[in-house]
Amino acid sequence: MHNIDKYTNNVFFGDNLLLLKELPSNSIELIYIDPPFNTGKIQRRDNFTVIKSKNKKNNGFKGLGYDLKKTSTNQYIDKFDDFHNFITPRLEEAYRILSDNGSIYLHIDYREVHYIKILLDNIFGRESFINEIIWAYDFGARAKKRWPAKHDNILFYAKNPKQFTFNTEHLDREPYLAPGLVTPDKAALGKLPTDVWWHTIVSPTGKEKTGYPSQKPEAIIKRIITASSNPKDTVLDFFAGSGTTGIVSKKLDRNFILADSNQQSIDVIKKRFKKDFPDYKLITKKI
Repeated sequence: MHNIDKYTNNVFFGDNLLLLKELPSNSIELIYIDPPFNTGKIQRRDNFTVIKSKNKKNNGFKGLGYDLKKTSTNQYIDKFDDFHNFITPRLEEAYRILSDNGSIYLHIDYREVHYIKILLDNIFGRESFINEIIWAYDFGARAKKRWPAKHDNILFYAKNPKQFTFNTEHLDREPYLAPGLVTPDKAALGKLPTDVWWHTIVSPTGKEKTGYPSQKPEAIIKRIITASSNPKDTVLDFFAGSGTTGIVSKKLDRNFILADSNQQSIDVIKKRFKKDFPDYKLITKKI
């Protein structure tokens, strides 16, 4: 038996490698991580509040003017001298702590995905590679000298490729692109998602917005958690960012363990839990 209870439903602040080394082997059913993408930049998100104004440079609803007042800035450094030496021991620990039927989803982008795929093949075994999911969106800057990069990659590995949790029957369904080619009943039901997921990013003006630069939509995380875990399972995210994994886990009756080394991340997570679950006492600990 392993004692994972003292870690579950907690948020940890500090070096996630220290936490990973503490966690018992074979104790976690699902890991989702969205590590820094090693873009070489400071990822920054300025947060604004809207103030009514006679300013005609910014026209809002019904042509009314408005001004934007900056309220805060969230940021983190997305640059490593040696990204692979940083991520490798963390992925090795992730393999150790996954349960025998557990899975890991690693969210990355085009800059590192090919190198991370080889690294995961070496740690988990090539036979444990299940899918490369493409999350496609259409928002942001438009490149003029290359095809605009409008997708992220999510690598899905199972610790045991012959026996792992995957709840097809509970997944959300999508409209058929050509509904006339299937029966009316099938068209009404919709189809199961494929390995290409079309979903917008978190809206800058939407209810989900926290202002954290790396925030991912709840719908993306919900699909992963629904597919690859069961109620009361434990979901680990050791690059917690804005805390979406914890929020969705709680909504889906899963336990969670969150960790991040950025104090702004911890502050956002605490604020978000207080908003979504006002009666819930979130426990935060230093690693």
